[in-house]
Amino acid sequence: MDLRIFTEPQQGADYETLLTVAKATEDLGFDAFFRSDHYLKMGDADGLPGPTDAWITLAGLARETSRIRLGTLMTAATFRLPGVLAIQVAQVDQMSGGRVELGLGAGWFGQEHEAYGIPFPKEKFGRLEEQLEIVTGLWATEVGKTYDFDGTYYQLKDSPALPKPAQGRVPVLIGGHGARRTPRLAARYADEFNMPFSSVEDTAAQFGRVRDAVAEAGRPADALTYSNALVVCVGRDDQEVARRAAAIGREVDELRTNGLAGTPAEVVEKIGRYAEVGSTRLYLQVLDLSDLDHLELISDKVQSQLP
Repeated sequence: MDLRIFTEPQQGADYETLLTVAKATEDLGFDAFFRSDHYLKMGDADGLPGPTDAWITLAGLARETSRIRLGTLMTAATFRLPGVLAIQVAQVDQMSGGRVELGLGAGWFGQEHEAYGIPFPKEKFGRLEEQLEIVTGLWATEVGKTYDFDGTYYQLKDSPALPKPAQGRVPVLIGGHGARRTPRLAARYADEFNMPFSSVEDTAAQFGRVRDAVAEAGRPADALTYSNALVVCVGRDDQEVARRAAAIGREVDELRTNGLAGTPAEVVEKIGRYAEVGSTRLYLQVLDLSDLDHLELISDKVQSQLP
């Protein structure tokens, strides 16, 4: 089971904070540092000192880390034109020596689009599908050849399809709860399917739908990695769990139900239940980025107990 650290910087974090967490992620043996792609706070957080851009952040971290994978859960297709996104991700992949992964979603938070003047189209899923086709198509085009695309939402003509990622193919993550279109899209484009903030039972059902879609698409059964994203709140005892829950404005019982919360033994047991339904990677949503002791505890007492 791979454990990855997943942050929500729009709730309040500058680049230096993210760099500190990313370096701790690397030093403590976690697999990757991921971040959300949002420009506006959610809920009661103050959001100070203001948003950071996901791909600018990852470009900086690409030069200041050496081992961990870097990526987004999820970049919003509404934020960037697909040709520009392909260039940005390929460049950051080069800057990292081939450690980047692209999570790409349709975009959903209308208020942040209004706040920063970003168009928020009604038909988002079709745009996402065309973006996936274009981004992966640009990367796959042989050097010296050009790429064309004539879609409903985007048109490209005689694109040189440059630059290329260092990896050749950047892993693409697709996720979500949709029962029909999401599995089909994952089966066609994804290297990884992520189920965000869901129970073991709902995860099992959605993984089943994706596996069926993968089979229908003629891909091997093990073509995709299956993962979950879950909020994490671990303490050495109940008092420490309660303190960490209070720090992020959540209730312990709710976190135990909907996330990975409790003592290390409790969290290891619940991770095992996700593993039983096919999850091999967990994105641990860390909401208090000042609590590096939390990361150390997870590394020492949870990660060390996992196969």
